[in-house]
Amino acid sequence: MKHRIKKRKLSRRTEHRLSMLKNLSISLINHEQIETTLPKAKELRPYVEKFITIAKNSNTLHGRKLLLSRLHSNKLVVDKLLSVLASRYQDRKGGYSRIMKCGIRKGDCASMAVIELVDRDITAKGGIYSKNKERNKVATKN
Repeated sequence: MKHRIKKRKLSRRTEHRLSMLKNLSISLINHEQIETTLPKAKELRPYVEKFITIAKNSNTLHGRKLLLSRLHSNKLVVDKLLSVLASRYQDRKGGYSRIMKCGIRKGDCASMAVIELVDRDITAKGGIYSKNKERNKVATKN
């Protein structure tokens, strides 16, 4: 019986699966919209929403260290979570992301989906977040 087993294994070992989810969540927070397979998107949604909830509820040193330990010590993404996304979703109680199906992949007929943050910044896609807006514009042009 499979009681209390909710997660998908995605045909990967535990270390690989957790690392993949961390990398996908970093990309989603950074670009605010990514395209991936439907099972990965469904597995990624609660993972990212917990990060946003931590950033929203505990904007302290403990919250920062907790996010750094769970996001491969990526300081730019943690800064974006704590400064931009926490203030954007301050009044929202949950449901920070949405999944939209977008057809099938031609090579292996895998169902594809776009996962994006609700009320996202359209200019964030393709750029790397930084506090300096000029560097962000240069990064997207190159």
